[in-house]
Amino acid sequence: MLNLTRCLILAMTLFAIGARAATPSFEDFDRRAKAGERLVVVFFGASLTWSANATDPANTSYRARVADYLEQAYPQAHFKFRDAAIGGTGSQLGVFRLDRDVLRYKPDLVFLDFSANDDIYSDNPESLASYESLVRRIIQQAKCPLVQVIFPFGWNTKQGNTDGMKRRDAHIAIAKAYNTMVGDAIVLSIERVKNGEATVEKIWPNDLVHPGDFGYQLFADAAWAAFQQGVKEKAVCSAPEKMLYADTYMKQARVRISTLGPLPEGWTSGVPNLTAAWHDALMSRWLDDEVVASNRKKVKGADGKDKEETQAVARLKFNVKAKMLMLFGEETPSSCKYRVWIDGKVVTYTPWGAKEPIDFFDANATKFGGNRHHTMVIKTDLDPATEHLVEIEPMFDKEKDTKQELRLESVCVAGGDAMVSPGK
Repeated sequence: MLNLTRCLILAMTLFAIGARAATPSFEDFDRRAKAGERLVVVFFGASLTWSANATDPANTSYRARVADYLEQAYPQAHFKFRDAAIGGTGSQLGVFRLDRDVLRYKPDLVFLDFSANDDIYSDNPESLASYESLVRRIIQQAKCPLVQVIFPFGWNTKQGNTDGMKRRDAHIAIAKAYNTMVGDAIVLSIERVKNGEATVEKIWPNDLVHPGDFGYQLFADAAWAAFQQGVKEKAVCSAPEKMLYADTYMKQARVRISTLGPLPEGWTSGVPNLTAAWHDALMSRWLDDEVVASNRKKVKGADGKDKEETQAVARLKFNVKAKMLMLFGEETPSSCKYRVWIDGKVVTYTPWGAKEPIDFFDANATKFGGNRHHTMVIKTDLDPATEHLVEIEPMFDKEKDTKQELRLESVCVAGGDAMVSPGK
């Protein structure tokens, strides 16, 4: 009887330890960590989350510093830390990465970046809608506490105040609506520069985009203070009934092109490259496969040896029924430009800094010195009630006698039915 009683007590204890709270509570995370549970912490964002320019990102990044703080505060806990950062990306791509790179790990705590890359001075409603959808889905689907981190670039701190930083204000308003915590490194960096604890040059010794180790320590201090505040206040994150911005990104789909049926002439299935211009751009970490259009194909010569010859490449076609359309893939130094046709009309857009619209998208990564992600928002104003035929036309430079390619993984759609189907 005694042994049975002990077994029952042990079973009940293990159940209590392993049971997750029904609400995303900082108090519950604190309790479970003190009890020695296994907990997953995900850092979701861009290059400031990865910590580009840190001397040793595995140990001197903001992520590593926060991980150290957690392990010191909860020595009995068993933590697993997940890096979910791709440099040079924003919350719109984040929408289509959330399932694969965050939610599948069943996180117990998430730190969310993207304020800087979404443009701290902009209150563009499209990217605010995508960012809010991330906050909402993390709280509703992961059911874990959330810390929103707001990181500066050097010129933000040089400004000496937060005037005109519309996105910072908007992200703080989202935090208040969802009762999340905010690690505001913009204000912290301004304060430390003003009181003489730091200088802009010490925080950003290499460039004004990515800080050095000292700067990432500051970022970690802001994030950790926000987490501690959540624990102290016993904060429980919750989603308001009505969203502050459009609900476009709450219905979304990332559809791998390889699943849409037979590929057209000149396209083959492939895998991402295993090298990149920088570590957080290593696309084998972020893509499951690719479809590749190439102007060359391998054939057997008369001597039985492999050789390459020019081949025709047809347009890749698919249908979408959504409001927003994005393409996600890989850029290489051999990648070409391409056109996108929707319902028989070529898509035009005005690149950042340009004065005139153009009718093509450029996937070439030569200027980056290696392979990296290709993320391109094609349209955000499609009629979601209509099925649209989309065609991708590679634009190979006929003046170059070299192998050229276009590498895409997925069609990303949001709004309306958010559906992708094979085209004809």
